[in-house]
Amino acid sequence: MSALPVVVIGAGPQGLAAAAHLTERGLDAIVVERGDAAGAAVAEWGHVRLFSAWPELTDAAARRLLEPTGWVAPSRGYPTGAEWVEGYLAPLAASLGERVRYATTVTGIARQGRDRVVDSGRAAQPFVVHTRDRQGVEGRIVARAVIDASGTWGLPNPAGADGFPALGETAAADRVSYRIPDDVSAFAGRHVVVVGAGHSATHTALRLADLARREPGTRVTWLLRRGSTGHTFGGGDADDLAERAALGRRAREVVDAGTVELVTGFRVAELASHGDTLSVHAEDGREIAGVAQVFALTGFRPDTSFLREVRIALDPTLDAVAGIAADIDPNIHSCGSVPATGARQLAQPEQDLFVVGAKSYGRAPTFLALTGFEQVRSVVAHLAGDHEAAARDELVLPATGVCGGAGGFDAEAGGGCCGAPTVLQLGSRPVSVG
Repeated sequence: MSALPVVVIGAGPQGLAAAAHLTERGLDAIVVERGDAAGAAVAEWGHVRLFSAWPELTDAAARRLLEPTGWVAPSRGYPTGAEWVEGYLAPLAASLGERVRYATTVTGIARQGRDRVVDSGRAAQPFVVHTRDRQGVEGRIVARAVIDASGTWGLPNPAGADGFPALGETAAADRVSYRIPDDVSAFAGRHVVVVGAGHSATHTALRLADLARREPGTRVTWLLRRGSTGHTFGGGDADDLAERAALGRRAREVVDAGTVELVTGFRVAELASHGDTLSVHAEDGREIAGVAQVFALTGFRPDTSFLREVRIALDPTLDAVAGIAADIDPNIHSCGSVPATGARQLAQPEQDLFVVGAKSYGRAPTFLALTGFEQVRSVVAHLAGDHEAAARDELVLPATGVCGGAGGFDAEAGGGCCGAPTVLQLGSRPVSVG
């Protein structure tokens, strides 16, 4: 099987980095991307500025592949998603050339001639990656290994607090958005609700706060499910990522000033339509009326449907790779004190199948691009037989400045400290942070 390619699913930051490492080690790579261009998911939030700086947003093997083309690695500044694509992801994909196949969706992964049940001779069989293009034409790629870097962007969580859409949420689809808005001018003079406690929700609340300051009558209500603000405003001056710290400070300022009304312990149960407005109902009976738009920014979950015929080990709580779940569980801690996650931690029961990037974290809300770059470096070293390099820890992450524990879901104050970081501190998901 050594003559077969390694198939990488997704031409985002981690998928392209994996292909760069494979190419550098002389291994054949095929990258399968459902979008029409590299970084298609990043492009969808291209208007959002990352709070990781340029040096933290490029992979080492990718830089080595690009530099002979005359590309120069940006050394300073905080790009938007669109600038990240234009300045790095698109050139990297161009350097990989025909290794990247666009407008192609992976519909399934299996061992050749064997479904998930069959043991006999399983590991000796190559993988078969089933695909479908935009015209509906089906295909199969035979591979020695598969790296799933497909991310979680395609499956946002609903506003409903129990993990399913709230009553009326699906029917109100035209007034519910699961993305950070670019132009919010259409909501001038209206009441807008933001649901969520992460950085995407924070970005959205701040955009709407700017509108409220410019346009009298604009009302912004920010709903948190937890009973306290917890770490919504971040670690302040203790945060090594200056832009992330600034984001939290600005959010606290607009709440303290009353520009944004922050409501805690509000778990959405129903969105009821009243003509051109909605009312948002909580599980405890509270109601927020006269709402023109809801931005549900409550995180993402992985799509595991195309993995159903291979043997995978996912955490039953987070849908994260089982080998890393205990270190990233937000029920246990919020500081993200985790060691580097490499081939050993990411290994699946199905030999030579790896889930990397944001998808490896499942529903956990903490992820940085740097983490994904280290994952793929280690995984590719393992596939190349360089087990010393695969086991080596080359990851250094910026501190969050926050380590107060997740706290009780219903608590009005934060929980106890989750302990001093044992190795590293972790930041947040690249959808809004890099």
